[in-house]
Amino acid sequence: MTEVTCRREIDLEIPAENVQKETEKVARDIARIARIPGFRPGKAPVALVRRRFADDIQGEVVQSLVPEYLEKALGEKKLVPITRPEVDKIDFKDGEPLRVHAIFEVLPEFELGDYKNLEIQIDEIEIGDAQVGKTLEEMRERAATFVPVEGRPAQDGDSVLVKLTGTPRGGGEVVHVDNVLVPLGAEETLRAFTENLRGASVGEKKQFEVAYPADYPDAKLAGKTLDYTAEVEAIKEKKLPELNDEFAKDVVGAPSAEGGAPSGVTTLAQLRGKIREGLDLAKEERQKSQAAERILGQLVKQHDFPVPEALVESQMDTRLERTVRSLAAQGVDPRAVNVDWTALRRQQRDRAVADVKAELILDRIATAEKIDVTDQDVDQEIAVLAERSGESATALRARLTKQGALARMKSKLRSDRTIEWLYRTSRIEKTAKGEK
Repeated sequence: MTEVTCRREIDLEIPAENVQKETEKVARDIARIARIPGFRPGKAPVALVRRRFADDIQGEVVQSLVPEYLEKALGEKKLVPITRPEVDKIDFKDGEPLRVHAIFEVLPEFELGDYKNLEIQIDEIEIGDAQVGKTLEEMRERAATFVPVEGRPAQDGDSVLVKLTGTPRGGGEVVHVDNVLVPLGAEETLRAFTENLRGASVGEKKQFEVAYPADYPDAKLAGKTLDYTAEVEAIKEKKLPELNDEFAKDVVGAPSAEGGAPSGVTTLAQLRGKIREGLDLAKEERQKSQAAERILGQLVKQHDFPVPEALVESQMDTRLERTVRSLAAQGVDPRAVNVDWTALRRQQRDRAVADVKAELILDRIATAEKIDVTDQDVDQEIAVLAERSGESATALRARLTKQGALARMKSKLRSDRTIEWLYRTSRIEKTAKGEK
Protein backbone atom coordinates (compact mmCIF):
# COMPACT_ATOMS: atom_id res chain seq x y z
CA MET A 1 0.00 0.00 0.00
CA THR A 2 1.22 3.48 -0.83
CA GLU A 3 -0.06 6.88 0.25
CA VAL A 4 -0.65 8.18 -3.26
CA THR A 5 -2.98 5.52 -4.63
CA CYS A 6 -6.34 4.02 -3.80
CA ARG A 7 -4.87 0.52 -3.91
CA ARG A 8 -5.11 -1.46 -0.70
CA GLU A 9 -3.84 -4.91 0.32
CA ILE A 10 -5.01 -7.23 3.04
CA ASP A 11 -3.65 -10.45 4.54
CA LEU A 12 -6.29 -12.88 5.67
CA GLU A 13 -5.82 -15.93 7.92
CA ILE A 14 -8.65 -18.41 8.34
CA PRO A 15 -8.30 -20.68 11.42
CA ALA A 16 -7.14 -24.23 10.72
CA GLU A 17 -10.13 -25.83 12.45
CA ASN A 18 -12.56 -23.90 10.22
CA VAL A 19 -10.60 -24.91 7.13
CA GLN A 20 -10.55 -28.55 8.25
CA LYS A 21 -14.28 -28.55 8.91
CA GLU A 22 -15.08 -27.07 5.49
CA THR A 23 -12.64 -29.43 3.78
CA GLU A 24 -14.37 -32.45 5.28
CA LYS A 25 -17.77 -31.15 4.26
CA VAL A 26 -16.68 -30.54 0.64
CA ALA A 27 -14.98 -33.96 0.50
CA ARG A 28 -18.19 -35.67 1.69
CA ASP A 29 -20.25 -33.80 -0.89
CA ILE A 30 -17.88 -34.87 -3.67
CA ALA A 31 -17.74 -38.45 -2.38
CA ARG A 32 -21.52 -38.77 -2.77
CA ILE A 33 -21.36 -38.11 -6.51
CA ALA A 34 -17.80 -39.13 -7.43
CA ARG A 35 -17.29 -42.01 -9.85
CA ILE A 36 -14.14 -43.94 -8.97
CA PRO A 37 -13.25 -47.28 -10.66
CA GLY A 38 -13.86 -50.24 -8.33
CA PHE A 39 -16.47 -48.44 -6.22
CA ARG A 40 -20.18 -47.86 -6.60
CA PRO A 41 -21.18 -44.15 -6.76
CA GLY A 42 -21.05 -42.68 -3.28
CA LYS A 43 -19.26 -45.68 -1.75
CA ALA A 44 -15.61 -44.65 -2.24
CA PRO A 45 -13.70 -43.92 0.99
CA VAL A 46 -13.52 -40.21 1.82
CA ALA A 47 -9.75 -40.46 2.26
CA LEU A 48 -9.42 -41.74 -1.31
CA VAL A 49 -11.70 -39.00 -2.57
CA ARG A 50 -9.59 -36.36 -0.79
CA ARG A 51 -6.43 -37.63 -2.46
CA ARG A 52 -7.93 -37.99 -5.94
CA PHE A 53 -9.82 -34.66 -5.91
CA ALA A 54 -7.43 -32.62 -3.77
CA ASP A 55 -7.26 -29.65 -6.15
CA ASP A 56 -11.03 -29.53 -6.63
CA ILE A 57 -11.62 -29.71 -2.91
CA GLN A 58 -9.14 -26.91 -2.18
CA GLY A 59 -10.73 -24.74 -4.86
CA GLU A 60 -14.22 -25.15 -3.41
CA VAL A 61 -12.99 -24.55 0.14
CA VAL A 62 -11.34 -21.30 -0.96
CA GLN A 63 -14.47 -20.17 -2.83
CA SER A 64 -16.62 -21.03 0.18
CA LEU A 65 -14.55 -19.50 2.99
CA VAL A 66 -12.57 -16.59 1.53
CA PRO A 67 -15.48 -14.27 0.58
CA GLU A 68 -17.07 -14.64 4.03
CA TYR A 69 -13.89 -14.00 6.00
CA LEU A 70 -12.74 -11.28 3.60
CA GLU A 71 -16.02 -9.38 4.01
CA LYS A 72 -15.70 -9.68 7.78
CA ALA A 73 -12.08 -8.43 7.78
CA LEU A 74 -12.95 -5.48 5.52
CA GLY A 75 -15.83 -4.56 7.80
CA GLU A 76 -13.59 -4.62 10.86
CA LYS A 77 -11.11 -2.33 9.10
CA LYS A 78 -13.94 -0.14 7.76
CA LEU A 79 -12.75 -0.59 4.18
CA VAL A 80 -15.25 -0.50 1.30
CA PRO A 81 -13.79 -1.85 -1.94
CA ILE A 82 -15.04 -0.33 -5.18
CA THR A 83 -13.66 -3.30 -7.08
CA ARG A 84 -13.91 -6.97 -6.34
CA PRO A 85 -10.85 -7.93 -4.28
CA GLU A 86 -8.31 -9.84 -6.35
CA VAL A 87 -6.78 -12.79 -4.49
CA ASP A 88 -3.23 -13.09 -5.79
CA LYS A 89 -1.67 -15.38 -3.15
CA ILE A 90 -3.09 -18.47 -1.45
CA ASP A 91 -1.23 -20.61 1.11
CA PHE A 92 -3.27 -23.79 1.66
CA LYS A 93 -1.66 -26.60 3.68
CA ASP A 94 -3.33 -29.44 5.56
CA GLY A 95 -3.62 -28.79 9.28
CA GLU A 96 -2.64 -25.13 8.96
CA PRO A 97 -4.61 -21.87 8.69
CA LEU A 98 -5.59 -20.82 5.18
CA ARG A 99 -3.60 -17.69 4.36
CA VAL A 100 -4.76 -15.34 1.61
CA HIS A 101 -3.41 -12.06 0.22
CA ALA A 102 -5.92 -9.81 -1.59
CA ILE A 103 -5.64 -6.53 -3.50
CA PHE A 104 -8.46 -4.02 -4.10
CA GLU A 105 -9.21 -0.33 -4.49
CA VAL A 106 -11.20 2.02 -2.29
CA LEU A 107 -12.60 5.51 -2.73
CA PRO A 108 -10.13 8.22 -1.71
CA GLU A 109 -10.44 10.17 1.49
CA PHE A 110 -10.14 13.93 1.00
CA GLU A 111 -11.29 17.18 2.55
CA LEU A 112 -13.63 19.35 0.53
CA GLY A 113 -12.11 22.70 -0.35
CA ASP A 114 -14.04 25.94 -0.78
CA TYR A 115 -16.78 25.18 -3.28
CA LYS A 116 -19.21 27.93 -2.38
CA ASN A 117 -19.29 31.26 -4.20
CA LEU A 118 -16.81 30.19 -6.86
CA GLU A 119 -15.72 32.93 -9.26
CA ILE A 120 -15.50 31.95 -12.91
CA GLN A 121 -15.37 33.66 -16.27
CA ILE A 122 -17.23 32.59 -19.37
CA ASP A 123 -17.22 33.93 -22.92
CA GLU A 124 -19.72 36.61 -23.82
CA ILE A 125 -21.63 35.43 -26.89
CA GLU A 126 -22.89 38.24 -29.09
CA ILE A 127 -26.27 37.81 -30.73
CA GLY A 128 -26.87 40.56 -33.27
CA ASP A 129 -27.90 41.18 -36.86
CA ALA A 130 -24.78 39.45 -38.17
CA GLN A 131 -25.59 36.20 -36.37
CA VAL A 132 -29.23 36.33 -37.48
CA GLY A 133 -28.08 37.00 -41.05
CA LYS A 134 -25.67 34.07 -40.95
CA THR A 135 -28.46 31.77 -39.80
CA LEU A 136 -30.72 33.02 -42.60
CA GLU A 137 -27.98 32.29 -45.15
CA GLU A 138 -27.59 28.77 -43.77
CA MET A 139 -31.34 28.29 -44.13
CA ARG A 140 -31.19 29.53 -47.72
CA GLU A 141 -28.38 27.09 -48.43
CA ARG A 142 -30.48 24.21 -47.08
CA ALA A 143 -33.41 25.33 -49.22
CA ALA A 144 -31.31 25.72 -52.38
CA THR A 145 -32.32 24.00 -55.61
CA PHE A 146 -30.08 22.79 -58.43
CA VAL A 147 -31.04 23.66 -61.99
CA PRO A 148 -29.40 22.33 -65.16
CA VAL A 149 -26.83 24.59 -66.84
CA GLU A 150 -26.83 24.95 -70.61
CA GLY A 151 -24.47 26.68 -72.99
CA ARG A 152 -21.42 26.90 -70.73
CA PRO A 153 -18.83 24.62 -69.08
CA ALA A 154 -18.69 23.83 -65.35
CA GLN A 155 -17.29 26.45 -63.01
CA ASP A 156 -16.68 26.76 -59.29
CA GLY A 157 -19.97 26.81 -57.41
CA ASP A 158 -21.56 24.36 -59.84
CA SER A 159 -22.28 20.73 -59.01
CA VAL A 160 -21.23 18.28 -61.70
CA LEU A 161 -23.11 15.00 -62.10
CA VAL A 162 -20.64 12.36 -63.23
CA LYS A 163 -20.24 8.65 -63.81
CA LEU A 164 -16.94 7.54 -62.28
CA THR A 165 -14.65 4.62 -62.95
CA GLY A 166 -11.52 4.45 -60.80
CA THR A 167 -8.60 2.04 -61.16
CA PRO A 168 -6.26 1.75 -58.14
CA ARG A 169 -2.53 2.12 -58.84
CA GLY A 170 -0.75 -1.13 -58.14
CA GLY A 171 -3.89 -3.24 -58.54
CA GLY A 172 -7.06 -3.64 -56.58
CA GLU A 173 -10.81 -3.55 -57.01
CA VAL A 174 -11.99 -1.13 -59.70
CA VAL A 175 -14.43 1.54 -58.45
CA HIS A 176 -17.64 2.09 -60.46
CA VAL A 177 -20.03 4.81 -59.24
CA ASP A 178 -22.98 6.32 -61.14
CA ASN A 179 -24.72 9.64 -60.53
CA VAL A 180 -22.14 11.25 -58.29
CA LEU A 181 -22.81 14.95 -57.66
CA VAL A 182 -19.47 16.75 -57.24
CA PRO A 183 -19.70 20.34 -55.86
CA LEU A 184 -16.79 22.19 -57.47
CA GLY A 185 -14.70 24.30 -55.10
CA ALA A 186 -16.52 23.05 -52.01
CA GLU A 187 -14.51 22.43 -48.87
CA GLU A 188 -15.48 18.76 -48.79
CA THR A 189 -14.44 18.16 -52.41
CA LEU A 190 -10.92 16.88 -53.03
CA ARG A 191 -8.91 19.44 -54.99
CA ALA A 192 -8.15 16.96 -57.80
CA PHE A 193 -11.85 16.62 -58.62
CA THR A 194 -12.41 20.39 -58.69
CA GLU A 195 -9.32 21.11 -60.81
CA ASN A 196 -10.06 18.40 -63.38
CA LEU A 197 -13.81 18.90 -63.69
CA ARG A 198 -13.65 22.70 -63.82
CA GLY A 199 -14.27 23.73 -67.45
CA ALA A 200 -15.83 20.39 -68.44
CA SER A 201 -18.95 20.25 -70.62
CA VAL A 202 -21.89 17.83 -70.65
CA GLY A 203 -20.98 14.60 -72.48
CA GLU A 204 -17.24 15.18 -72.06
CA LYS A 205 -14.93 12.54 -70.54
CA LYS A 206 -12.10 13.51 -68.26
CA GLN A 207 -9.19 11.35 -67.14
CA PHE A 208 -7.15 12.24 -64.06
CA GLU A 209 -5.57 10.79 -60.93
CA VAL A 210 -6.61 11.32 -57.34
CA ALA A 211 -4.26 10.69 -54.40
CA TYR A 212 -6.30 10.11 -51.26
CA PRO A 213 -4.78 11.20 -47.92
CA ALA A 214 -3.89 8.53 -45.39
CA ASP A 215 -6.59 9.76 -42.99
CA TYR A 216 -9.38 9.72 -45.59
CA PRO A 217 -12.60 8.53 -43.86
CA ASP A 218 -13.20 5.69 -46.35
CA ALA A 219 -10.65 3.02 -45.42
CA LYS A 220 -10.95 1.45 -48.89
CA LEU A 221 -9.54 4.62 -50.45
CA ALA A 222 -7.31 6.01 -47.67
CA GLY A 223 -3.69 6.35 -48.77
CA LYS A 224 -4.38 5.08 -52.29
CA THR A 225 -4.02 6.68 -55.72
CA LEU A 226 -6.71 6.00 -58.33
CA ASP A 227 -6.80 6.76 -62.05
CA TYR A 228 -10.29 8.03 -62.80
CA THR A 229 -12.39 8.33 -65.92
CA ALA A 230 -15.26 10.74 -65.31
CA GLU A 231 -18.13 11.10 -67.77
CA VAL A 232 -19.98 14.39 -67.29
CA GLU A 233 -23.73 13.72 -67.38
CA ALA A 234 -25.01 17.11 -66.22
CA ILE A 235 -23.93 20.46 -64.83
CA LYS A 236 -26.15 21.98 -62.20
CA GLU A 237 -26.14 25.47 -60.77
CA LYS A 238 -27.23 26.17 -57.23
CA LYS A 239 -30.11 28.63 -56.93
CA LEU A 240 -30.76 30.21 -53.57
CA PRO A 241 -34.33 31.29 -52.78
CA GLU A 242 -35.05 35.00 -52.52
CA LEU A 243 -34.96 36.32 -48.97
CA ASN A 244 -38.53 37.61 -48.68
CA ASP A 245 -41.86 36.92 -47.03
CA GLU A 246 -42.54 33.98 -49.36
CA PHE A 247 -39.32 32.33 -48.22
CA ALA A 248 -40.35 32.88 -44.59
CA LYS A 249 -43.74 31.24 -45.21
CA ASP A 250 -42.13 28.22 -46.85
CA VAL A 251 -39.80 27.51 -43.96
CA VAL A 252 -41.37 24.84 -41.75
CA GLY A 253 -39.90 23.26 -38.63
CA ALA A 254 -39.55 23.66 -34.89
CA PRO A 255 -37.03 26.08 -33.39
CA SER A 256 -33.58 24.53 -33.23
CA ALA A 257 -30.54 25.15 -31.03
CA GLU A 258 -28.95 26.85 -34.02
CA GLY A 259 -31.82 29.29 -34.37
CA GLY A 260 -33.78 27.39 -37.03
CA ALA A 261 -37.14 28.77 -38.07
CA PRO A 262 -40.49 27.71 -36.55
CA SER A 263 -43.72 26.95 -38.35
CA GLY A 264 -46.44 29.62 -38.46
CA VAL A 265 -44.12 32.39 -39.62
CA THR A 266 -45.65 34.59 -42.33
CA THR A 267 -43.18 37.44 -42.79
CA LEU A 268 -39.43 37.81 -43.05
CA ALA A 269 -39.48 40.15 -40.03
CA GLN A 270 -41.20 37.48 -37.95
CA LEU A 271 -38.67 34.94 -39.12
CA ARG A 272 -35.79 37.17 -38.06
CA GLY A 273 -37.43 37.63 -34.65
CA LYS A 274 -37.92 33.89 -34.15
CA ILE A 275 -34.36 33.20 -35.21
CA ARG A 276 -33.08 35.72 -32.67
CA GLU A 277 -35.17 34.05 -29.95
CA GLY A 278 -33.71 30.67 -30.88
CA LEU A 279 -30.18 32.05 -30.89
CA ASP A 280 -30.76 33.63 -27.48
CA LEU A 281 -31.90 30.29 -26.08
CA ALA A 282 -28.93 28.53 -27.63
CA LYS A 283 -26.62 31.22 -26.24
CA GLU A 284 -27.97 30.67 -22.73
CA GLU A 285 -27.49 26.90 -23.00
CA ARG A 286 -23.94 27.24 -24.38
CA GLN A 287 -22.96 29.67 -21.65
CA LYS A 288 -24.50 27.47 -18.98
CA SER A 289 -22.63 24.46 -20.35
CA GLN A 290 -19.36 26.42 -20.45
CA ALA A 291 -19.93 27.63 -16.89
CA ALA A 292 -20.50 24.06 -15.67
CA GLU A 293 -17.33 22.91 -17.43
CA ARG A 294 -15.26 25.69 -15.84
CA ILE A 295 -16.79 25.16 -12.41
CA LEU A 296 -15.79 21.49 -12.55
CA GLY A 297 -12.35 22.41 -13.88
CA GLN A 298 -11.79 24.80 -11.00
CA LEU A 299 -12.95 22.24 -8.42
CA VAL A 300 -10.64 19.59 -9.86
CA LYS A 301 -7.67 21.99 -9.65
CA GLN A 302 -8.52 22.84 -6.04
CA HIS A 303 -8.54 19.21 -4.90
CA ASP A 304 -5.48 16.98 -5.00
CA PHE A 305 -6.18 13.33 -4.25
CA PRO A 306 -5.60 9.95 -5.91
CA VAL A 307 -8.38 8.29 -7.89
CA PRO A 308 -9.11 4.56 -8.24
CA GLU A 309 -7.49 3.11 -11.35
CA ALA A 310 -10.55 0.95 -12.01
CA LEU A 311 -12.76 4.05 -12.31
CA VAL A 312 -10.23 5.72 -14.61
CA GLU A 313 -10.13 2.65 -16.85
CA SER A 314 -13.92 2.58 -16.98
CA GLN A 315 -14.07 6.27 -17.87
CA MET A 316 -11.50 5.80 -20.64
CA ASP A 317 -13.74 3.09 -22.09
CA THR A 318 -16.75 5.39 -21.81
CA ARG A 319 -14.96 8.18 -23.67
CA LEU A 320 -13.91 5.78 -26.42
CA GLU A 321 -17.47 4.48 -26.72
CA ARG A 322 -18.71 8.07 -27.19
CA THR A 323 -16.29 8.51 -30.09
CA VAL A 324 -17.48 5.28 -31.69
CA ARG A 325 -21.15 6.25 -31.28
CA SER A 326 -20.46 9.70 -32.72
CA LEU A 327 -18.88 8.19 -35.83
CA ALA A 328 -21.75 5.73 -36.23
CA ALA A 329 -24.26 8.58 -35.91
CA GLN A 330 -22.51 10.31 -38.81
CA GLY A 331 -22.84 7.18 -40.93
CA VAL A 332 -19.14 6.28 -40.60
CA ASP A 333 -18.23 2.66 -39.87
CA PRO A 334 -15.74 2.89 -36.95
CA ARG A 335 -14.11 -0.34 -38.15
CA ALA A 336 -13.29 1.28 -41.48
CA VAL A 337 -11.63 4.37 -40.00
CA ASN A 338 -7.84 4.46 -40.07
CA VAL A 339 -7.44 5.08 -36.32
CA ASP A 340 -5.15 3.53 -33.73
CA TRP A 341 -7.87 2.89 -31.15
CA THR A 342 -5.40 1.73 -28.50
CA ALA A 343 -3.41 4.96 -28.79
CA LEU A 344 -6.62 7.02 -28.85
CA ARG A 345 -7.76 5.33 -25.65
CA ARG A 346 -4.44 6.12 -23.96
CA GLN A 347 -4.80 9.76 -24.97
CA GLN A 348 -8.05 9.91 -22.98
CA ARG A 349 -6.32 9.16 -19.68
CA ASP A 350 -5.79 12.72 -18.36
CA ARG A 351 -9.36 13.69 -19.16
CA ALA A 352 -10.65 10.45 -17.66
CA VAL A 353 -8.79 11.18 -14.41
CA ALA A 354 -10.33 14.67 -14.31
CA ASP A 355 -13.80 13.21 -15.01
CA VAL A 356 -13.49 10.75 -12.13
CA LYS A 357 -12.20 13.43 -9.74
CA ALA A 358 -15.07 15.72 -10.71
CA GLU A 359 -17.65 12.99 -10.04
CA LEU A 360 -16.13 12.19 -6.64
CA ILE A 361 -16.11 15.87 -5.70
CA LEU A 362 -19.72 16.32 -6.85
CA ASP A 363 -20.75 13.31 -4.79
CA ARG A 364 -19.16 14.79 -1.67
CA ILE A 365 -20.75 18.21 -2.30
CA ALA A 366 -24.15 16.59 -2.84
CA THR A 367 -23.80 14.79 0.49
CA ALA A 368 -22.67 17.97 2.27
CA GLU A 369 -25.55 20.01 0.85
CA LYS A 370 -28.11 17.20 1.21
CA ILE A 371 -28.81 17.13 -2.52
CA ASP A 372 -30.62 13.93 -3.40
CA VAL A 373 -32.75 12.30 -6.07
CA THR A 374 -36.01 10.50 -5.28
CA ASP A 375 -37.66 7.59 -7.05
CA GLN A 376 -40.23 10.09 -8.31
CA ASP A 377 -37.42 12.10 -9.96
CA VAL A 378 -36.27 8.91 -11.72
CA ASP A 379 -39.84 8.20 -12.84
CA GLN A 380 -40.10 11.69 -14.34
CA GLU A 381 -36.79 11.27 -16.18
CA ILE A 382 -37.92 7.92 -17.57
CA ALA A 383 -41.19 9.52 -18.73
CA VAL A 384 -39.27 12.26 -20.57
CA LEU A 385 -36.90 9.76 -22.23
CA ALA A 386 -39.82 7.51 -23.18
CA GLU A 387 -41.66 10.39 -24.84
CA ARG A 388 -38.57 11.27 -26.87
CA SER A 389 -37.94 7.71 -28.00
CA GLY A 390 -41.55 6.74 -28.61
CA GLU A 391 -41.18 3.84 -26.19
CA SER A 392 -43.58 3.26 -23.31
CA ALA A 393 -42.31 4.25 -19.87
CA THR A 394 -42.96 0.70 -18.62
CA ALA A 395 -40.94 -0.88 -21.41
CA LEU A 396 -38.11 1.64 -21.00
CA ARG A 397 -37.94 1.04 -17.24
CA ALA A 398 -37.86 -2.72 -17.80
CA ARG A 399 -35.02 -2.38 -20.31
CA LEU A 400 -33.01 -0.04 -18.07
CA THR A 401 -33.53 -2.36 -15.11
CA LYS A 402 -32.32 -5.34 -17.15
CA GLN A 403 -29.24 -3.36 -18.20
CA GLY A 404 -28.57 -2.28 -14.61
CA ALA A 405 -28.77 1.35 -15.72
CA LEU A 406 -31.26 2.76 -13.20
CA ALA A 407 -28.60 3.30 -10.54
CA ARG A 408 -26.42 5.12 -13.10
CA MET A 409 -29.38 7.27 -14.12
CA LYS A 410 -30.04 8.21 -10.50
CA SER A 411 -26.37 9.03 -9.95
CA LYS A 412 -26.28 11.23 -13.06
CA LEU A 413 -29.43 13.08 -12.00
CA ARG A 414 -27.82 13.75 -8.62
CA SER A 415 -24.64 15.03 -10.27
CA ASP A 416 -26.66 17.25 -12.64
CA ARG A 417 -28.62 18.64 -9.73
CA THR A 418 -25.40 19.37 -7.84
CA ILE A 419 -23.94 21.19 -10.87
CA GLU A 420 -27.14 23.27 -11.04
CA TRP A 421 -26.66 24.18 -7.36
CA LEU A 422 -23.04 25.17 -7.98
CA TYR A 423 -24.09 27.26 -10.99
CA ARG A 424 -26.63 29.17 -8.89
CA THR A 425 -24.17 29.82 -6.06
CA SER A 426 -21.18 30.80 -8.23
CA ARG A 427 -20.23 34.33 -9.29
CA ILE A 428 -20.14 34.22 -13.08
CA GLU A 429 -18.52 37.00 -15.10
CA LYS A 430 -19.06 37.21 -18.83
CA THR A 431 -15.99 38.37 -20.69
CA ALA A 432 -15.57 39.31 -24.33
CA LYS A 433 -12.92 37.16 -26.00
CA GLY A 434 -10.74 40.15 -26.72
CA GLU A 435 -10.70 41.22 -23.06
CA LYS A 436 -8.92 38.14 -21.70
